[in-house]
Amino acid sequence: MLDEFREDDIVRKVGGRFKLSTLVQKRMVALNRGARALVDLQTKDLMQIVVAEILQNKIYLDTSGNVQAIEDDSARVDKLDKLLADDGGPGLGDL
Repeated sequence: MLDEFREDDIVRKVGGRFKLSTLVQKRMVALNRGARALVDLQTKDLMQIVVAEILQNKIYLDTSGNVQAIEDDSARVDKLDKLLADDGGPGLGDL
């Protein structure tokens, strides 16, 4: 068992043991199906990858219980700019 699971920090970060278990299971399924790891680790151990993603705030469970990845700031700005442009308003570059 990974030492990180013995600490309550990771449990509190996710919102409880049940949510942690759900997040780990769902993310491991995604990685097994070919999803790209969101952290750079020199390991093939999926559990270590998932724990690192959680500790580095790369993934979380949304309110529907689905695993979501945190986008970097540039991706969020591009998405917001597209949303603003779609409604005919000025883009972020125009502000």
